Amino acid sequence: MEQVYDTDKRKILSALSHGSVFLSSLIFPALVPIAILLVSDDPVVKENAKESLNFDINIWLYGIVFGFLTIVLIGWPLLALLFVFHWVMPALAVMHCLRTPGQAYRYPFIFRIL
Repeated sequence: MEQVYDTDKRKILSALSHGSVFLSSLIFPALVPIAILLVSDDPVVKENAKESLNFDINIWLYGIVFGFLTIVLIGWPLLALLFVFHWVMPALAVMHCLRTPGQAYRYPFIFRIL
């Protein structure tokens, strides 16, 4: 028998896992998806939380690499693009989660570690 999940709860938890990046810019965005991943039993919510964690990890890694590239002056435009990507993509993910709660959002241009 297939289990039915609450779509309102799914929307809120999925949007919160992606939208946590707007609450803080250091450690806190990673803590919210980890907590949601551990608490929720909904597979779509878990997939969104994993994707949000992967996005956070990738942003940190890209930031480190582009930060080192500022030494040779290539990193400045890359950091500007990363800044825009860091704020625009989670907003798109939140909108996607609210529109289509049955489908997990997949960020482009990231490595999936989890």
